[in-house]
Amino acid sequence: MQLIIVTGMSGAGKSTVLKFLEDLGFFCADNLPPSLIPKLAEVCFRPGSDLENVALGIDIRGGNLFQDLFAELDAIKNENYTCSILYLDASDEVLQKRYKETRRSHPLAKNERVITGIEKERELLEEVKRRATYIIDTSQTLTRQLKEKLVEIFVENKNFTNLVITVMSFGFKYGIPQDADLVFDVRFIPNPFYIPELKEFSGNDLPVKEFVLSHEVSKMFLDKTIDMLEFLLPNYVCEGKNQLVIAIGCTGGRHRSVALASEINLALKSNGHYVNVNHRDIDKVKH
Repeated sequence: MQLIIVTGMSGAGKSTVLKFLEDLGFFCADNLPPSLIPKLAEVCFRPGSDLENVALGIDIRGGNLFQDLFAELDAIKNENYTCSILYLDASDEVLQKRYKETRRSHPLAKNERVITGIEKERELLEEVKRRATYIIDTSQTLTRQLKEKLVEIFVENKNFTNLVITVMSFGFKYGIPQDADLVFDVRFIPNPFYIPELKEFSGNDLPVKEFVLSHEVSKMFLDKTIDMLEFLLPNYVCEGKNQLVIAIGCTGGRHRSVALASEINLALKSNGHYVNVNHRDIDKVKH
C-alpha cells in the first residue's frame, strides 16, 4: 500500500504528475483538505481495502487548511500508517514563464506580479520541502522524463536521490549561465569552427563529435571531470542539495561544449544518476 502526498510549487507540474499516477493505477484526488487525510488513510490501510495505491494533491489553494498538513500527517504516523511526500519544484524563471504562457495569475498574487506570489509560496512551503520524501525539479524535465522518473520511484522501487543534474553546454560570448554551480572552460580544445567541412555542423553531429573526442586532451578532460563529479555528487546529496547545474563552455556553445556535455551526460546516466542535458546556445547565430 502506497499513500503519497503530491505537493509543491504552483506551476511545477502537480496536475501532470497526478494524471501520470492515475495512469499507473493510483487512486488520485486533488485539492483535498488535509483534515480528511487521516480518515482516508484509515480506509486505505483497512484489511481488504480495494485502494492499493493512493495519491493526494494538496497545495496552497487550500488556504489556511494547508497549514494543518503536518498535524494531520503526524496523526496518521501515530497510527503506524506510512505516507510519503512528493514535492515538485521549478526555478522562479521557469515558473514565471509557465504562468505567462497560460496567462494565469498566481493564487497568492491575484492582483500583483507573478514573482511576488512565487516568493510568498516558496516561503510558505519551505518546511514542506524540507520534510519531503522525494523532490523532483521539473525546470529542465521533459514530460516523458517525468513519467519515467515516477515509474522508477513508485513502480520499480529504484533507489532515489533528490539530486537532479543538468549538464549544460554554452558559449562564453553569450555569457555564463546564471544558475551554473560548476563551470568548465573547454576552449583549450582544438576548435572545429575553423575547419571548413565541420563549421556548419554542431557537436551533436558525428563528424564534429569524432573530431572533438579524437584529441587526447579531450579524453583526459572527460576522464578527470567525470572522476571528480563522481566524488562530488554523493557529497552534494549528503549536504541536501537537490539540483546541480554543470556548465560546459566553449566560445560559441555550438561545437566543443556540445560534444563534451553530451559525453558527460551519457557517462553520468550510465552510472545511475538522474541527468538532463541542455545545449543553451547551439542554435544561436553563427559568426
